[in-house]
Amino acid sequence: MKIGERVKNMIKSWLDIRPAPGQTFVINENMDYQSNCIRNKIWYRGDSRELSEFYGQLMFAEDTFWGSAQTADIRMKKSHSGLPKLIIKTIINTVMTDYSGDDVEDEYWKEVNKENEFDTKMLKTLLADLLHIGDGAIKINYDADISDKAILEWVDGSKVDLVYKRGRLTEIVFKSFHEQNNNTYLLEEHYGYGYITYKLYKDKQEVLLKEVESLSKLKDITFDKSIMWAVPTMLNESAKYKGRGESIFEGKYDSFDSLDEIISQWLEAVRAGRAIKYIPESMIPRDPETGELLLYSNPFDNKYIKSESDMSENGKNQMEIKQAEIPTENYLQSYITFLDLCLQGIISPSTLGIDNKKLDNAEAQREKEKTTLYTRGLIIDTLSEFIPKVINTVLKSRALMEKKPMPEDIEVSLKFGEYSNPSFEAQVETVGKGKQQGIMSIEACVEELYGDSKDEDWKIEEIARLKAEQGIVDIDEPAVNFDLEMGEETEPTEPTEPKVDGQEENKEGQENKVNE
Repeated sequence: MKIGERVKNMIKSWLDIRPAPGQTFVINENMDYQSNCIRNKIWYRGDSRELSEFYGQLMFAEDTFWGSAQTADIRMKKSHSGLPKLIIKTIINTVMTDYSGDDVEDEYWKEVNKENEFDTKMLKTLLADLLHIGDGAIKINYDADISDKAILEWVDGSKVDLVYKRGRLTEIVFKSFHEQNNNTYLLEEHYGYGYITYKLYKDKQEVLLKEVESLSKLKDITFDKSIMWAVPTMLNESAKYKGRGESIFEGKYDSFDSLDEIISQWLEAVRAGRAIKYIPESMIPRDPETGELLLYSNPFDNKYIKSESDMSENGKNQMEIKQAEIPTENYLQSYITFLDLCLQGIISPSTLGIDNKKLDNAEAQREKEKTTLYTRGLIIDTLSEFIPKVINTVLKSRALMEKKPMPEDIEVSLKFGEYSNPSFEAQVETVGKGKQQGIMSIEACVEELYGDSKDEDWKIEEIARLKAEQGIVDIDEPAVNFDLEMGEETEPTEPTEPKVDGQEENKEGQENKVNE
């Protein structure tokens, strides 16, 4: 091959990749973090009127079901499923039903826990806010007019600002509004490491605390810089708002909106598909006093419609009933599909008491139940980290208030039961098979069946009863002889020969003969 042809082939095979020119993309967020919290609260409250009003004020919401405006002559009742609130309530029940408190023996914390209803009430409110808002914090205060112990206040993320420096949380700002002389004031409580400061604002201008009578006694305080009298928490960090928590509703708004649209359309089809009677005018009942026809215009009681009387020679005036056919199967399929989209990654339909056996077999439902376990596990992990911090912060703040040395952190364990335990009958069947196959002992069977529901003494007695019924006898192992007084093993004695009658006398006679 000539040189020129090789050069041509090289040029033909040449690939020249040039980088794409840089582009700038500008995307405007439709709401900030506070607005997003309001949207989550509206969905959690579950009021259809509030949803309609809220979405009516949002930009670019015309294409949504709740944001669309209805034609004056064609109106449809917008119905809300209530699913978001049901999801959160059910998740809280799966966690708190099996929660038995902590193992802290400190009497002061027990009194604080009881007085603030921390385990019984506050944790449920806290979990509800964490699930639909995303984050929040507990602040610790002392007010002698209310209590001589620490006062715990939970504040959801919509009223909290988290201040970060170099990725570290340095301050928590709690916001609250107060009314005084027809004026609205904003109080900011800045909780940082070693200090608590208060700032009051009126129309974005800082004013003195004494302008609000209820806040006049507040004073800035300082203490050990290694502690902050507030503890924040979140389930998942938001991908949209850096440093803030994420609601479980994130990414589900369109699915919730579409589910409500399907439910509303289904209801409208049922309403429009009522049986209608077409009655000749001569057969319509009349008002006995005025003689006017009794017609109904309400869509709920529109039972019949007036028709012209049959005036033909052989005509018969008779009623005619017609009813539209409702495509129930189509609506059901759409409902189940969007219901599945709403619940994906959050909770299983069976946990909510929803029966989808028409589409899912038993194996599929068991797999979906794992979603509830994952969500519950995330909440338990979050509480297992959050509650010990609250307890240790309370104990340290008390030491600072009493001007005592600050104690070390104590280890705290939380008592959570198991979720979705099998029934006792199923346990007996499973354990019985293990015993029959020789892979479980009686002791293991009793422990697996009763667990913490029975004390150790009862378990020991039950094991003894079962062994006695089954004819199992415990045989002690042969022991080595020990000198009880000296604590040392004694030497074995030499075996003696058995005596025979007359043998000892013969030996003595032989010895006498030898001596002679």
